[in-house]
Amino acid sequence: MKKHLLLLLALALLAVLLPGCANNANAQSKNLMAGVQANQQTQQESQLAATLDSTPTLTNKAICDFSARLFQQSCQQTPDENTLISPLSVTLALAMAANGAEDKTLAQMEQTLGVPRNTLNSFLLLYTANLPQTEKARLNIANSIWLKEDSEFVAKKTFLQANADYYNADVYQLPFNDAALKQINGWVKQQTNGMIDKILDKIDKDAVAYLINALAFEAEWMSPYNNHQIGDGEFTTAGGQTQKVDFMYNSEHIYLEDENTQGFIKYYAGGDYAFAALLPHEGISMADYLADFDGEKLHSLLNNPISVQVKTAIPKFESDYTLEMSQILQDMGMTDAFDKNIANFRAMADFPADYTLYINKILHKTYIKVDEKGTKAGAVTAVEMAGNTAAGPPPEFKTVYLDRPFVYLLIDTEQKLPLFIGAVQSVAK
Repeated sequence: MKKHLLLLLALALLAVLLPGCANNANAQSKNLMAGVQANQQTQQESQLAATLDSTPTLTNKAICDFSARLFQQSCQQTPDENTLISPLSVTLALAMAANGAEDKTLAQMEQTLGVPRNTLNSFLLLYTANLPQTEKARLNIANSIWLKEDSEFVAKKTFLQANADYYNADVYQLPFNDAALKQINGWVKQQTNGMIDKILDKIDKDAVAYLINALAFEAEWMSPYNNHQIGDGEFTTAGGQTQKVDFMYNSEHIYLEDENTQGFIKYYAGGDYAFAALLPHEGISMADYLADFDGEKLHSLLNNPISVQVKTAIPKFESDYTLEMSQILQDMGMTDAFDKNIANFRAMADFPADYTLYINKILHKTYIKVDEKGTKAGAVTAVEMAGNTAAGPPPEFKTVYLDRPFVYLLIDTEQKLPLFIGAVQSVAK
C-alpha cells in the first residue's frame, strides 16, 4: 500500500512539473531583463518629442528609402526568384544592435539606416506602439536577445536598458549548445505563429549573441472574394513561360501610377493595413524596373493615390524566402560592423581589450500566403554577433491584372511604411 501511495505521489509530482517544463522554452536560460524595467519617463519623453517636431515625417521618408534600397539589393542577390523581405523586421533588429555600437561603427549604421540612433529609437517606439491590432487584422512584433554564458562577455546595463525602453526585448543568457539552438528556434516558431519554424541551422562556434526580431501578420480582406470571383488564368513569367493559376478578380478604388508603374491598393479588414500592388508597364523588365526603384519614388507612389475604379486580378500565391544579408548591408555602406578587426560594439558589453565583437551574419527569413480570405505573413531577422581575440486628370476606368512579374507591399495605411516587400516572378499553382 505504501509503495502504491509513493508511486501515485511521484506521478502527481511529474504531472505538475512536466507541463511547466514543456511550456517554458527558456527553462535553462537566465532572463537578464528580470531586473530591468522599461523607463516610462524615457518612453513618454520620446513619444512627446516625436509628436511635437517634424522628425516622424523625415524619419518616415528615411525608412522608406532604406526599405527600397534593401529590397533592390535583395532582388539583385536572387534576380530570377520570388523575393520577399520585411524591412521593418530588419530595421528593428539592426536598431537593437545599434544600441551597442559606438564611433565609426555606429556612424555607418546610422548612415545606412538613414536615421540617427536616438531618433530611430524614438520613432520605432512610437510607431510600433501605435500599430493597430484587431481580431481580423493584426501585426505581432517580438524582440529578443540571446547571450552566450561567457566570463569575457558581460552585457552592459545601458545596452539592456535601451532595448527595454524602446523594443521591450527579452534577454536570455545560456550556454550556446544544442539546447540553446532548440530554444531560439522554438521562440521563433512561437512568435511567428508557426509560419517560420527556425532561423538557425546551427550556432556558430564564435557566436556570442543573437539579436532577433520576429513579425507575424495575419489579416482578412475588407472585401473577401466569393467563389464566382475566382477563376483560372495565365501568369507569364519573365522568361516567357505561361503558368495556369487561380486569379482573384475584383474592383478596387485606389489606383497607383507613375512613369514606370501602374498598381492599386486593396485594404484589409478595418482599413489599418493594405496590400499594395505595383505592376511595371509593358516592355519594362523586372530587372530594369528595380534598377530605377528608390525610396523617393516609392514614397511618392504610396502617398499620391488616385481615386478611381480599378478592375483587378491577384493570383493566389504562397512563398517563403531565406537570405543572408551581410554582403547587402556592407554594399549599402555598413562595413565596419562586420569587420572583426575594427568593429566597435563596446556599448553592448564589457570584454577584454584584445577581444573584438562584430556582426558575423544577418539572417532573414520570410513567409507569405495570399488567398481569397486574406493574407498571412511572417518574418524573422537575426543579427549574429561574434567575438574573437585579436500626372493629369485620371481616366474613369483602369485595369491592373497581375498576370506578369510584379512587386507587392504590405503597408500600414497611416504611415504607409512597408512591413513587407516582395517580387513575384512566377506563381506555382
